[in-house]
Amino acid sequence: MLKKILLVLLAAFIVIQFIHPKKNMAEGPQPNYIGNAYSVPGDVKSILAKACNDCHSNNTVYPWYAKIQPIDWWLTDHVNDGKKHINFDEYTHKSLRYQYHKMEETIEMVKEGEMPLESYTWVHKDAKLTNEEKAKLTGWAETVMKDMESKYPIDSLKRKK
Repeated sequence: MLKKILLVLLAAFIVIQFIHPKKNMAEGPQPNYIGNAYSVPGDVKSILAKACNDCHSNNTVYPWYAKIQPIDWWLTDHVNDGKKHINFDEYTHKSLRYQYHKMEETIEMVKEGEMPLESYTWVHKDAKLTNEEKAKLTGWAETVMKDMESKYPIDSLKRKK
């Protein structure tokens, strides 16, 4: 009986290897990318690339083990959840209030060490931010917010949703 159960489980494991969700890989330039509206210095782009973009953009760099189920499903769910919170490639498509609030959240999450996620930095050791990188990232987010404040009525941006 145990042998039959193990064979069924093995067969199920083999079958699910052929079922993969759509990859988070967009082609071409992203028209709503945050850098199209706000300055993103090179050092900040590097930080975003190594610690943020896999889950918060339209282009994920997948590790080799993303081809194995059920890991692929878990990674896809993780990426989709990250994009729900903030997607730097769809950033300017949202309202100014949303954009402003997401920069506030970015500052808070980075300062409190909640981003990048610990589960991400276990595997991506280079994604663990130094204090200097945290300062650069939060400073950039503050600059984006100040840019918004200088162009648009601040009361409408600071009001909560």
